[in-house]
Amino acid sequence: MKKLNQLLALAGFATVLALGTGNLAAQDQPQRRGGRGNFDPAQFQQQRLDRIREQMGITDDTEWKAVQDRIQKVFDAQTAVFGFRARGGFGRGGRGGGDNNNNNGGDANNRGGRRGGFGGFGGTPSPELESLQNAIQNNAPSDQIKAALEKYRTARKAKEAALEKAQAELQKVLSVKQEAVAVTNGLLN
Repeated sequence: MKKLNQLLALAGFATVLALGTGNLAAQDQPQRRGGRGNFDPAQFQQQRLDRIREQMGITDDTEWKAVQDRIQKVFDAQTAVFGFRARGGFGRGGRGGGDNNNNNGGDANNRGGRRGGFGGFGGTPSPELESLQNAIQNNAPSDQIKAALEKYRTARKAKEAALEKAQAELQKVLSVKQEAVAVTNGLLN
């Protein structure tokens, strides 16, 4: 159940980012007419923080600073977890066409368009994930794949534990209403 709640929170976070990006792009569209635009992740995050502050009803700057610092730690931990998982999930870019030799349009050095994070946002993929994917792609011996898989799982658990700790620290300073706002914004489970 805990894993399901985490997955739902992460999916919510991904949805918020995806929708927010679409809204920002739509707002900028008339000026560009067909370009990709100048998406600024820092500006997007600041707008999100401002929205959360308003929803939580925090008007005191000192109180907000304490809450904002903890929210930022949750954002950072979520990004680490997303970047860790996303290469195999949400943000995997296309690899192009494949061939009968399982080259899938890319080789070990040219990833054929895959991106780290979801849609290129979520940070860089972990070295453990890269190692595991390389072992799979290169048809490494089972013991090498097993070792890479274990390293990946260990590192992933550490990232998830850091996220849980950041969420617990945030939850400590929130009122019940603020906690509910944090849950609806994908910050807490």
